[in-house]
Amino acid sequence: MAQVAVMSPDGSVKKIDRDSEEGLQALRKLSALMLKAALQQEFKGIRLGEAIADKDGFHVDSDKDDQQVSADELPALEDVIKGMAKDDVKVEFAEVAVDEALASVKDDKFSTELINENAKDGKVAMYKLGDAMAIADQDVLVYGDVVKNLKLLSVAGAYWKGMSSNPMLQRIYGTVFYKKDDLAEDLKKRQEARERDHRVIGNQLDLFFVDPKVGAGLPYWMPKGATIRRTIERYIIDREVADDYKHVYTPVLMNLDAYKTSGHWEHYRDDMFPPMDMGDGEMLELRPMNCPSHIQIYKHHIRSYRDLPLRIAELGMMHRYEKSGALSGLQRVREMTLNDGHTFVALDQIRSEFAKILKLIMSVYKDFDITDYSFRLSLRDPKNTKKYYANDEMWERSQTLLKAAMDDLNLDYYEAEGEAAFYGPKLDIQTKTALGNEETMSTIQLDFMLPDRFGLTYVGKDGKEHMPVMIHRGVVGTMERFVAYLTEIYKGAFPTWLAPEQVHIIPVSDDNHGAYADELAKKLKAANIRVVVDHRNEKMGYKIREAQTQKVPYTLVVGDDEMKSNGVSVRKYGEKEQNEMSQDDFMNEILADIASYSRKN
Repeated sequence: MAQVAVMSPDGSVKKIDRDSEEGLQALRKLSALMLKAALQQEFKGIRLGEAIADKDGFHVDSDKDDQQVSADELPALEDVIKGMAKDDVKVEFAEVAVDEALASVKDDKFSTELINENAKDGKVAMYKLGDAMAIADQDVLVYGDVVKNLKLLSVAGAYWKGMSSNPMLQRIYGTVFYKKDDLAEDLKKRQEARERDHRVIGNQLDLFFVDPKVGAGLPYWMPKGATIRRTIERYIIDREVADDYKHVYTPVLMNLDAYKTSGHWEHYRDDMFPPMDMGDGEMLELRPMNCPSHIQIYKHHIRSYRDLPLRIAELGMMHRYEKSGALSGLQRVREMTLNDGHTFVALDQIRSEFAKILKLIMSVYKDFDITDYSFRLSLRDPKNTKKYYANDEMWERSQTLLKAAMDDLNLDYYEAEGEAAFYGPKLDIQTKTALGNEETMSTIQLDFMLPDRFGLTYVGKDGKEHMPVMIHRGVVGTMERFVAYLTEIYKGAFPTWLAPEQVHIIPVSDDNHGAYADELAKKLKAANIRVVVDHRNEKMGYKIREAQTQKVPYTLVVGDDEMKSNGVSVRKYGEKEQNEMSQDDFMNEILADIASYSRKN
């Protein structure tokens, strides 16, 4: 296997395998430095921020007094970088006096800040690439002659250091590989990602938007997006009620003391919004979790063993203090609604209740056609005493019970030490996204800690008080992330039962056939079918193409022939053929499609 020379931030050089992840990362860092040098060469007076290599490629942040770097200028920058590669540029290491380093970037406030932050003992470790210098902060490939298969991808705005209170810079993204075929494959995947990106599709189909000017990370659901979400919410509530969950509503605000008791303030303070001082000694907190709220529901009455299992569920709104740079469409937001549930059980009910919850989750997955998933048993790291609740007996008991419950169901799983919640072990159900990445969709967590901290009890058969065990579970996670996941899985072509608009009716002539189209729409709406009649003064071909662009499952064309036969001309999304059907036959077909959750028979 070919090896390459890599320099570390301390100036030492080592040889590593070129095709290793470490080798690829070093190539990306070199490409970022070369892009930084190219920007400095091509745009005099440009201010340069961080040059970063990461798992997705590399990027450089910049700022100019005049118009920012445009996407049209990227090919020319690529040529400059490839010219450097032909000239066999080499990275050199230097410990530069801070005064000298600052003098070289005197009009660049971003580079000045980076130098001051990284200065130590009056010096700063720098990588030099020709006349350009950058902070030595990542391993970098030493020789630039291999930077041949490079592509500058796009430009976008990015806050300096990811904070919305900082200036907005121009971020240039790129990707690079040692082999030409690897670059081609990566570009192909990126194109697929763009076509499936829920943010792009959400804009095309008018599902939602996020406007940083009125609140970063706070999505606005447009009517179509709200319809998808509402359909999911009604579905999940009906499924949970059928499984004997008691649905509740609880406030999004709670006294801070509750989160101190639960341990969230201690363990998740950085992810919580600052408390609100009400001026009378009361401190209120926007809730980051729903569990303390459901504990209050449990505590409101004296509980008996006859009440258990007690299943409480809610579509509970929560707030997380996410950094601006981490926010992304519906996937990473500051306000979210969790499909949350908590079951309070006696010790001998844990295994049966666990199985019941898991069967519900897998049944829901079937209805959404989610088939690619695996089970991860998330356990504590016993060495990490700060992260986890200190009770060895509790951890041993709960982890043993969780493994036994999985073994009862004869399901394969893998163990992940250090992935447990701070209060107990959990089963994470890991799904594959449309692009093959893994993320947690659903969780089932055992919790002996919170019932103890909040003093929860029930009266047992023996007339004595006992402590219940709490099971936290989420079936489809948050509405925001789940809709993002489905949008990308379906590529915006939602199955009929979820589609925001299930039928478009297009009259051939609005004057002659509009009334017939309206009567048909009225009949469909009476059967709870979501239908739109396109009365616009546009050509029929244009209307049909737009219905396909909007990925409407059924387009119905009605003209003279359809009026005479009391029928419709049906065209399904993605198909070119049109089928003539009676109104009743179409009604039966679409209702069967919806009732089967759009699964093909």
